[in-house]
Amino acid sequence: MCLSPLAPSLSPFRPIPGGPTPDPLHGSFRSPLNRARAEDAALRADGLLADEELTQLLTSPRERRVVVQRARDIFVNRNLRMASVELFGFDMDYTLAIYHMRRLEQLSFDMTLAKLVSEYGYPPVVGGLLYDHHFVMRGLAVDRVNGNILKMDRFGHVGRAYHGLRPLKREVSRELYRNKRVRLRNPQFAWNDTLFALPETCLFAGIIELLESLGHTVDYGKLYDDIREAIDTVHRDNSLKREVRKDLARYVFLDPELGPALHKLRSGGKRLFLLTNSAWDYTDAVMKYLLDGQLAEYPSWRNYFDVVVTSAGKPGFFTDSHPFLELDASTEEGRVVGEATSLERGKVYSGGNLARFEELTGYRGENILYVGDHIYGDILKSKKSSLWRTCMVVQEIEDEITYTATRQEEIGTLSQVEVLRERLDDEVNHHKTLLNILDRRLEREQLTPDERLGVEELRKQTKAELDRMRRALKEANEVADTLEQDVEEGFNPYWGLLFKEGNENSRFGYQVEQYACLYTSRVSNFLHHSPMQYYRSPRDKMAHEQAGALSARLSPMGSEGPPKGAGNE
Repeated sequence: MCLSPLAPSLSPFRPIPGGPTPDPLHGSFRSPLNRARAEDAALRADGLLADEELTQLLTSPRERRVVVQRARDIFVNRNLRMASVELFGFDMDYTLAIYHMRRLEQLSFDMTLAKLVSEYGYPPVVGGLLYDHHFVMRGLAVDRVNGNILKMDRFGHVGRAYHGLRPLKREVSRELYRNKRVRLRNPQFAWNDTLFALPETCLFAGIIELLESLGHTVDYGKLYDDIREAIDTVHRDNSLKREVRKDLARYVFLDPELGPALHKLRSGGKRLFLLTNSAWDYTDAVMKYLLDGQLAEYPSWRNYFDVVVTSAGKPGFFTDSHPFLELDASTEEGRVVGEATSLERGKVYSGGNLARFEELTGYRGENILYVGDHIYGDILKSKKSSLWRTCMVVQEIEDEITYTATRQEEIGTLSQVEVLRERLDDEVNHHKTLLNILDRRLEREQLTPDERLGVEELRKQTKAELDRMRRALKEANEVADTLEQDVEEGFNPYWGLLFKEGNENSRFGYQVEQYACLYTSRVSNFLHHSPMQYYRSPRDKMAHEQAGALSARLSPMGSEGPPKGAGNE
């Protein structure tokens, strides 16, 4: 086909025509007025940046500040201006009250196991199972059909998988999950994202391992349902919490910075509320243990809070319409006085719902920050039902950050090997392409003897370099895989790091990122920050910006508002 001499052609060295020209293809016309304002702003920017007095003010040291360990920092997914937060709310269990995980898990495991044998007809041999706290972590999924336990990456692809207490055979895992994304809405899968759920995962795996080793056939779905019902009963009938109350010092950590942190928030003009699923008698016992006597200004723990709501029934609190009930706090069981028509300081309530809470307190949306430990019950549901800002307490992050700091040298070496592996992979591909070009020249072109000799020498050299880099790439792959496995399994021999799976964030890490504006290891970490703090998070950069496009330097700190996953279903 003959092209018209007027047909446009693209230059390999210039952008596609139609950019910032009088007749733009991809942009819009800019008026002289806008241009004049921009030039004025550029001059003012020069003045700000050259202001020596301002520079001196900004570089002068502030008042002495305590250096906060990285593991106890507050991490930001979405910009949050604390000056806009007027009402600051807290869950209790695993939020204000940080439990001794191993001891509470063991207690829950033992009580649930006893119930399975005595009430659900499981053979007595099951009662001899031992709890392995290494085998469990948050963010695992149970396959109720195939009896497997899975850890997934952010996309829902299965990385690690176990059947019973043994790794699932690679070919079985590939057959079941290789081309399948695990969708947690599918009833085949149960998502265990709370610390209270860790024992049920261990029970599920342990019972399968034991019974199948004895030749029994296991109905995996029924087993999981039985465990789920038994452990729920242990929590619902308060038998577990009765045992905890007998020895709170054994099961609940005392945090001497908790009272001062709450006091600092109140002194910064914040009103505080407690919103917990625990009943009044247990809430009162735990909160007395945590806060009574910490600060002279607060003779009772209730003095810290403007509103106290127990038996809230989350996540239903965020979507249902149950009324608030006023309780008689002078009675241990919290006798119901009647339906509440207001939420008053000094009184105690149960039940309720989000809409009524906002109506009675006069606060709503982004003026409320709620701190909890449960992605579904505290964080995800509140984000889907409201514009409340959220902070998730992930106490395990202290372990993970502290552990990875001890492996700094190995992680540094691994990082260098990863970069080398990428470069080798690129060069191998480049040399393969060059080798193909040389082969085609030798096969198809009419070359003089000298030209052929030169091409053959170049081919020989290219082939030798390709073979050398292939060997190096194979070695780099083996080294990187081994080092990564060593680092990950040093944290948890079964599941690796909590927030990572393969080369991606884990599903658990992804949900923390998507639904929590902030996350931290304990409530008392707020003590080390101003109640007016502006928490900033770098804007997510697109791939072309990460590669160096200067648009990456525009709006580097992102924007305020709900987290990324707030509108997801």
